[in-house]
Amino acid sequence: MPEIFDVPVAGAYHLVHWLASATEPLTGSFAAAAAIVLFTVAVRLLLVPFARAAARGQQARGALAPEIRKLQEKHGKNREKLAAEMAKLQQESGTSMFVGCLPMLAQLPFFWVMYHLFSTAVISGAPNALLGSTLFGITLGVHGLAAAPVVFVVAGLLAVVAWFSIRRQDRQRNLTAPGARFLRLLPYGTVAVTAFVPLAASLYLLTTTTWTVVERAILNR
Repeated sequence: MPEIFDVPVAGAYHLVHWLASATEPLTGSFAAAAAIVLFTVAVRLLLVPFARAAARGQQARGALAPEIRKLQEKHGKNREKLAAEMAKLQQESGTSMFVGCLPMLAQLPFFWVMYHLFSTAVISGAPNALLGSTLFGITLGVHGLAAAPVVFVVAGLLAVVAWFSIRRQDRQRNLTAPGARFLRLLPYGTVAVTAFVPLAASLYLLTTTTWTVVERAILNR
């Protein structure tokens, strides 16, 4: 890991370690897992402004739905022309597809930190004490399928959350738009990720995706 990333990983390490120590009297052997959940909640609270901006952008694009349908009817057979006209419409209305991706993109650095937090043996020149933490007897630093059977439970819960996410988004999604049917399956990508990352990172994914579903339900009321 490059030295430039040592600072954020070390900062997250001390925060998660402190949260685990603070909650241990209440959570016992689940202290490290609880600390990861609390860390994720803190991250999502920081990113609430991005979520609000994304919700406003989604509402604005919803208002443009009639115009978008007209463009699809007019240029449906010319993908390049349709894309150009769609971009022009978004520019004139002040909306952007990119705004909807802000919450997800803003989370990537934190997910990366969590991945390295439970994949690095030495942090700040000292042994990583978090690597010995467990969830139902499975070490949180174990990657992918080696964390079975707990990882299968987490993956199953992620699949349920993804289903709810898709079901809610389908109410506002135009399934005839280019690539829409592919995009609706993206939430299930989190299930596949659990096969390659530490159990701790999978727990982060479960917490943050659950937060996203609840947050969108509140913001889009």
